[in-house]
Amino acid sequence: MNYKIKQYALVVFMAAMGSAVYAQELNSAYFIDGVTSRHELNPAFGNDQSYFSFPALGSFNVKLQGNFGLQDVLFKNPSSGYYNRTFMHPDVSVGEALSGFNKGDNKILEDLSITILSAGFKGFGGYNTIELKERSVGGISLPYELFEFAKDINNRSYEFDDIRAKVNIYTELAFGHSHQISDKLRIGAKVKLLFGHANADLSIEDMKANLVGNQWQLSSGKAEANVNMKDIKFKNKVSEYKVSGTYEHVDFGETDIDGVGISGFGLGLDLGAEYQVMEGLKVSAAVKDIGFISWSNNYLLKQRKSTFTFDGFHDVAIKGDDAKPGELLDDKANGYADQLSDFMSLSNEGDTGGKTTALAATISLAGEYTLPMYQPLSAGLLFQQRINGPFSWTEGRLSANWKPLSWLNGGMNFGLSTFGASAGWIINFHPNGFNFFVGMDHILGKMSKEMVPLSSNASFSMGMAFTWGGSKKEKQAANRSVAIPETRYDSDDYNW
Repeated sequence: MNYKIKQYALVVFMAAMGSAVYAQELNSAYFIDGVTSRHELNPAFGNDQSYFSFPALGSFNVKLQGNFGLQDVLFKNPSSGYYNRTFMHPDVSVGEALSGFNKGDNKILEDLSITILSAGFKGFGGYNTIELKERSVGGISLPYELFEFAKDINNRSYEFDDIRAKVNIYTELAFGHSHQISDKLRIGAKVKLLFGHANADLSIEDMKANLVGNQWQLSSGKAEANVNMKDIKFKNKVSEYKVSGTYEHVDFGETDIDGVGISGFGLGLDLGAEYQVMEGLKVSAAVKDIGFISWSNNYLLKQRKSTFTFDGFHDVAIKGDDAKPGELLDDKANGYADQLSDFMSLSNEGDTGGKTTALAATISLAGEYTLPMYQPLSAGLLFQQRINGPFSWTEGRLSANWKPLSWLNGGMNFGLSTFGASAGWIINFHPNGFNFFVGMDHILGKMSKEMVPLSSNASFSMGMAFTWGGSKKEKQAANRSVAIPETRYDSDDYNW
């Protein structure tokens, strides 16, 4: 099977639509009992019932986070009302085009995690889980000067901070066990077998651009990409400039993959604990994705010349500029890919052998307090730290969780992170025999008329599973936990 990679160049490179991903489950579910996949957030979490997930829909999570988005890259055409103009369009002024970009690093992180199959059951003195899922992990970071260089031709020289892009795609087979150590302490661990499909890491450091005549002289301290993928073929192209003659480099718009196989193997580990401090107060902690993937090959792409020529980024005309957003990507992609290939000027150095990459680890610390006067309501605080080099982030999330019925619960939450403020929610149905949840960590903001999110901060998660078991005692306890406390009256001393 042959797949043609269509690089959306600046649209993809700058909007990060599918370029950089990291895995992150629904944080809004952290304090919600009855969600069968909650052990994905902390392996210490158990479950009263056994379950088997609905194939491919046991836990589906897609998430975007960033400090710039599609509304900063695409602009509305006044005549058609569609967002079909890039910020480089000549009718978009320099001030308007650059107003949405961060003066420092512009980052977008994307998450896609799909559980193919998952099951949980009691045994071995605790609760056990088995999962098979697809994951994608990475990030993209672009300096403000890159957008300024693409748009503003008045300046004659630029210096860029580091440009980074990273992607890691793999399959995960996980085995987890949660165990009650004492009345107050519960611990858990999860061992993961990892099967790597693709990994890519692009870095451009200390690049400078000087305008000579009507062309740019580019120089870079270091520019290279490492690609780990089986049977990938990079096609070259020759660019010709009057100033520097001809040179050959990789054409990213014409890269082929003959099948998607396994290119690496690895191991991962999750650790977690939950502790009942006192009645109504629980604390928990987890460290996820400690591990690595060892890849069988590593294709190195690097600049062979320290100085080369580039004729600059320019907008690509399409159908009288009246196309819809989907047509914009499809029709402009190849033109932008050619420009991006020229800008990076990377040459294929061939397979340099194997390489080992680390997973992006996440630390979670949490506390939950149940209101003594109304036990169906609790407050939770979750702190997370992602450790992933230039793509690291920090988030704190405060939630209100409500369980009005034994088979229905959910909550609302508010978060502050590296990428700003967000609001989330979750609804969880878990009657006998079935579990369904749906929620968001980032409520969708402004949308285009074609229902395309304009912000890079958005998420959607859902999951379905079949459940069974659970002791009669546990079900009675669940029903009691949602009952409104009885008011008692003493007739002797008239005290409540």
